[in-house]
Amino acid sequence: MAGSRRGRQSPTLVELAEAAGCSTSLASIVMRGAPGASDATRKRVMEAAESIGYRPDERARSLRRSSSGLIGVAYHVAEPFHADLVEGLYGTEGDGFDLVLGAMVPGRDVEHTIEPLLRQRCEAIILIGSMLPVARLRRIREEVPLVLVARQVRAAGIDVVRTDDRGGQRLATEHLIGLGHRAIAYIDGGQHPGAAIRRRSFRDTMAAHGLSDQARVIPGGNTEEEGIRATRRILDEGEPPTAIAAFNDRAATGVLTMLVRAGLRVPEDVSVIGFDDARIARTAVTPLTTIRQDTTLMAHVARERAAGLARQRFVAGEQVLVPELTERESTAPARPDH
Repeated sequence: MAGSRRGRQSPTLVELAEAAGCSTSLASIVMRGAPGASDATRKRVMEAAESIGYRPDERARSLRRSSSGLIGVAYHVAEPFHADLVEGLYGTEGDGFDLVLGAMVPGRDVEHTIEPLLRQRCEAIILIGSMLPVARLRRIREEVPLVLVARQVRAAGIDVVRTDDRGGQRLATEHLIGLGHRAIAYIDGGQHPGAAIRRRSFRDTMAAHGLSDQARVIPGGNTEEEGIRATRRILDEGEPPTAIAAFNDRAATGVLTMLVRAGLRVPEDVSVIGFDDARIARTAVTPLTTIRQDTTLMAHVARERAAGLARQRFVAGEQVLVPELTERESTAPARPDH
């Protein structure tokens, strides 16, 4: 009896995908009858299913068909920008879904945040600013529709809602150049979503204005503490720049703190610009000039996409929003003696 079919497990979705020569997500789309696969792919998958004897688990299909009415949201609780987005998500109700929040905190990473959302049978997940590898994002997408917010990822089946990071950093840099600043330092965001694009945009914009030799990129991060450390390093190197651009508003508030400690005035001695237009930009000791990511619009689009994907009304794609310059009190024309 060892060789009989009774003792063997039925073929899995992974085996079906291998037999059809496609990804597991595409095979899943075909077997669910969902949009997102070509006619040729559907034909190939169905023929492979017949060939290997693949049969969907009807109990699992029945469970998936029963609507939970939930959309999961995973976000970093310490990020003011994320908090603004979550507030915006609650401000766009009326789609028939309730939100279930999963907060990422120190010691509780994104994996441990997402698992409870999956167990609660959320019909879609909105993932804000995640640094998960693309391969892991694809695996999550095989289980549930996924909307990735505030990160650029080009991967089939993953929906993206983001701001134009390159255009936003160009706006920030050109604002400082337009005020007469030439010696400009940029506090980098390390490995955080959008950091590489903003870093490259800063360098490219400085180069386009013939200022490559005065463009300084300083290792930093996305927190106040990292903004303080990066600014201390700038000051320790000698003559400070006349302007500092930071990866985000949190880091920029750290810049403000360190400049005040060093006895420098903002913006009289050093101009500072952030990125996000989070609430802390408005309440900083010197209200921050910053690049505005429209969290209200971003949240509305993300929730609309999540609901549409859950109901199989959309095919995953990328929505890119236009950033804006918000001028406050932390930037001013460069002093004539610089």
